[in-house]
Amino acid sequence: MTTSYWFVRHGPTHATGFCGHTDLPADLSDAAQIARLKAYLPADAKILSSDLSRARETARAIHSHQLWLPEAPALREMNFGDWEGKGFASVEKNNPDLWRSFWEEPGDIAPPNGESWHQLSLRINEALAALHSAGPQGDIIITAHFAVILAALQQATGMTPKAVFSFKIDNFSVTRLDYLHKSNNWRVVQVNHLP
Repeated sequence: MTTSYWFVRHGPTHATGFCGHTDLPADLSDAAQIARLKAYLPADAKILSSDLSRARETARAIHSHQLWLPEAPALREMNFGDWEGKGFASVEKNNPDLWRSFWEEPGDIAPPNGESWHQLSLRINEALAALHSAGPQGDIIITAHFAVILAALQQATGMTPKAVFSFKIDNFSVTRLDYLHKSNNWRVVQVNHLP
């Protein structure tokens, strides 16, 4: 009576600033890391990806005959609006108060024309609810993004946004969250595990 979500953060983009909905490719040159990840993940799982190329390419790299589910735009990274593509230092310099509030008080504060933490979190919660509304589905590998994985972790634990922001989610790491259908609860199995 469980659905196990194996969240995999995509390969690195080497972006030096905000990269949310910006569609940058992943660096998949670390063949040894990809081989370890592929060997670690369940071979009989379904596989689901954000529709951004860095997540899609990572899914292809770790694919091992799993059943593909349609790409999910709802699992995109946070939309940073006017901050997309800009360096962190320049955004901080141009709007220090908004910058500080965005990181120190995550919730309703959003970049100009972008998405707040609460908006992102609602989007991810709805996407996961749609997945497990069909009943227990065994293992699902989801290749996604930093904020997406944090939002799922927040849903599973009930942490505040500020608390969940303290977690590190490395590229190619696995965060496994089990949804227990019978009790409508979550079990956190691992966070930021690098095989």
